[in-house]
Amino acid sequence: MFLEWQVKNEEDGLLLRTFLKSKHISKQLLTAVKFGADGKIEVNNEEQNVLYHVKTDDKVRLTFPTEQQNERLLAEHTDLEVVFEDDFLLIINKPAGMASIPSQYHPTGSVANFVKGHYENQGITSAIHIVTRLDRETSGLMLIAKNRYAHARLSSFLQQGLLKRRYQAFTSGTLEEEAGSIEAPIGRKDVSIMERFVTPEGKYAKTNYEVLMRYNGFDHLAIQLETGRTHQIRVHFSYIGHPLIGDDMYGGDQVLLKRQALHSCHLHLVHPVTEEYMAFDLPLPEDMEQIIQKSK
Repeated sequence: MFLEWQVKNEEDGLLLRTFLKSKHISKQLLTAVKFGADGKIEVNNEEQNVLYHVKTDDKVRLTFPTEQQNERLLAEHTDLEVVFEDDFLLIINKPAGMASIPSQYHPTGSVANFVKGHYENQGITSAIHIVTRLDRETSGLMLIAKNRYAHARLSSFLQQGLLKRRYQAFTSGTLEEEAGSIEAPIGRKDVSIMERFVTPEGKYAKTNYEVLMRYNGFDHLAIQLETGRTHQIRVHFSYIGHPLIGDDMYGGDQVLLKRQALHSCHLHLVHPVTEEYMAFDLPLPEDMEQIIQKSK
């Protein structure tokens, strides 16, 4: 995999390393290219070192070294529901019940396993870079970077607010306000490696919400996160006394649904290479839609 640029008038005379830095090539990534077995820095089809002074109209090509794959990660083959894919990004619609990554006792059946199989089918040799992880029982849009450069840029965009996710959820009971925010720090419970709770010692967390529709026994919400803490939406609504329907870990009733009623419905971002704005939307999954139809 490689990136190419043509040197502009205003870039004439820059050191090659300065030029590459302006293209968001980190020092760490540049080192990997310089010392990787098949990494290359070329100007006009000739290898150059980073002290070369670029000239107007020079063609600079950066070839990334082959990434080290996790040999312990088992490749599995299934039909992933691909929403978008190019040389840098993979966006899928993750079904509920599928973990993002494997665990010690569940080494198969995760998104990472299936993405590795997907890459193998295409002849792609890359590590798995999950940018927006979802809980096992949460459905919807999930973003994976196809190389370390895209991953680094997308992580930066996430911090800058150039990459945003929105969710829809069903919360038990009736919320007092039709729109609002929940600000409460979240930490991990000492007695559990999974469960989180609101605690003064936790990390700052903020969740914005709006009621889309009210039904008998639950509200249908649109949610946007200001922060990305583990289980944030689930913890925050449980904290205010309105746990997600189906979320037995945080007090949700499972009469209507056997998993938390949470769906990643919207994703927008700036592409890590072209820098074009991209937006993706998904409707509610069938199990959540059926609850609405039955409640009308």
